[in-house]
Amino acid sequence: MGITLFSRREILSAASIFAGGYALQLQADEPPAGRKRFAIAIHGGAGKSPKGDEAPAVEKSLAEALGIGEKILKEGGTSLDAVEQVIRFLEDDPLFNAGRGAVFNAAGGHELDASIMDGKTKACGAVAAVRTIRHPISLSRLVMEKTRHVLLASDGAEQFADEMKVERVENSWFDTERQRKNWEKEKAEAAKQSGTGRSPLASEHLGTVGCVALDTHGNLAAGTSTGGLTNKKYGRVGDSPIVGAGTYADNATCAVSCTGIGEQFIRHAVAYDVSARMAYLKQPLKEAVAEILAKKLRPNDGGIIAVGADGTIAMDFSTAGMARAAADSSGRREVKIGR
Repeated sequence: MGITLFSRREILSAASIFAGGYALQLQADEPPAGRKRFAIAIHGGAGKSPKGDEAPAVEKSLAEALGIGEKILKEGGTSLDAVEQVIRFLEDDPLFNAGRGAVFNAAGGHELDASIMDGKTKACGAVAAVRTIRHPISLSRLVMEKTRHVLLASDGAEQFADEMKVERVENSWFDTERQRKNWEKEKAEAAKQSGTGRSPLASEHLGTVGCVALDTHGNLAAGTSTGGLTNKKYGRVGDSPIVGAGTYADNATCAVSCTGIGEQFIRHAVAYDVSARMAYLKQPLKEAVAEILAKKLRPNDGGIIAVGADGTIAMDFSTAGMARAAADSSGRREVKIGR
């Protein structure tokens, strides 16, 4: 009996086959000779895809954000720097529900959450319910690097921001007319739907932002930033600042950022579960992500982006759409919104 030998690329390709769902996995092709491997993926939120004039604007912004991260990685920068700078850019874009453009809470203001994690050391930092921080992702990194803590919230995080002399803005700086209209619509709808448990993702686009990256030094990082859910209760905190729920990174497995109904991602420790499935069940990255979305979460709960230690990129979602983009050292570059 003859023995057929398969190349590493053929084996990877066969392992990536997935029937059904809306998964997107970009395989870790070898980079061109002389170029070290890197990979990056970003998301701008899951839910109903933006339409009309907003769709091309979102795509343009995602492409620009991707370019920022690509440049850092191509030049040998760290995955942490790439993640932070990409998310800072998106926090300043009013098209997304993070930073400027954040949703309104039930009290008519804005409370922002973010987290960042270093896959090399598992160091992490996060802030929750901050009100005057222009770039919550950068304050999260300072929590990671300048304190012995992981998560600072509300007034304590604001006080820490004073100590670190980070840029502050008035809470009204985060206002946008688009989000104000969404808030007014959501308040009216909530009054009608009281007690039904209706998922807001069924009717709107949530622009939470996130980034995962593998740098040329072999280190992974992940970060997530959000304004939360429209008309959320004052003081509500979702999964974005919860390490293991909305963000996770481990050089041995993958880097993950989530978007969707935060309570669900917290209940199922989704970001960590992706890594755990790879470590303990030896599941391929795409399979781990797809199985969590299909079997642990509910339809329309949200989406997940992840980068594996080998540079594999997975982007999957159970909603109508997810704004997302990815690139790697093999020359792949992709920006998408819908399925």
